[in-house]
Amino acid sequence: MKKVLLTSFALFVSAVLFAQIPTKEKQALEDLYAATNGEQWTQAWELNQPITEWNGVTITDGHVTAVSLMFNNLTGSLPSSLENLEQLQILELSFNKIEGTLPSALGNLSKLEVLALNGNNLTGIIPTTIGNLTSLRQLHLSSNTLTGQVPNSVSELQNLEVFNVFDNELYGELPQGLAQNFKLQELMVAENNFSNTQRFSVVILANSGATIDLNETPDFIPADNTVLAIEGPEDEGN
Repeated sequence: MKKVLLTSFALFVSAVLFAQIPTKEKQALEDLYAATNGEQWTQAWELNQPITEWNGVTITDGHVTAVSLMFNNLTGSLPSSLENLEQLQILELSFNKIEGTLPSALGNLSKLEVLALNGNNLTGIIPTTIGNLTSLRQLHLSSNTLTGQVPNSVSELQNLEVFNVFDNELYGELPQGLAQNFKLQELMVAENNFSNTQRFSVVILANSGATIDLNETPDFIPADNTVLAIEGPEDEGN
C-alpha cells in the first residue's frame, strides 16, 4: 500500500510540474483575459483552475505554444505583455471585438507561425516590427480598419505562405520584396487602395508559381486559415 501511495504521489507531482509554465507567461495570459473582458467571453477561463483547463490554450514542454479563441467575444485591446509568450507559435483571435492598435511588441514573438486577427475592430497601422516574425507562415488581418501602408519589413518574412489584409483601409504600394517570396501561396489584398497590384501579380506568379488573380475579390474569407486558389483585390482608382 505504501508503495502504491508513493507511486501515486510521484505521478501527481509529475503532472503538476508538467502543467507549470513560467510566471511571466501565466501573467501574459491573465493580462489578455483582463484587457479583453474575460468575464464576458463566450467561454471564459476559470483562473483558479490549472492552465491546462483553460479553453484554447495549448501547453507544450512547459510553455504556452498556442492561444486560439475565435468567436469568443473578446472585447477591449491586446496587451503588450503578449510578447512574454516566448514560445508561442499560434495566436488565433479572429472574429471577436478587439479594438485599438496592433502592439509593436508582437514583433518579439520569434517563434510565431500563425498570427490571425481577422474580423475584429483593429485600427492604426501595421507595425514595422511585424518583419521580425521570421518564423511566420500565415498573417491574417482581414476585415479590420487598419490604415497606412504595408511596411517594407514584411519583405523579411521569407517563410510567409499566406498574406491576408483583405478589407481594410490600407493604401500605397505593396512591398516588392514580398512578391519575391518563393513560399507565398495565398495573397488577399482586395478592398484596400493599393496602387501596384497589377505589376505585383505578375511578379508573384513568375516567382512563386502561386495561382493568384489580383483582379478578383474573393467570394468569402475562410475562418479556418484555409488556402484559397484565387485571391486578390480590385485595382481601386487605377
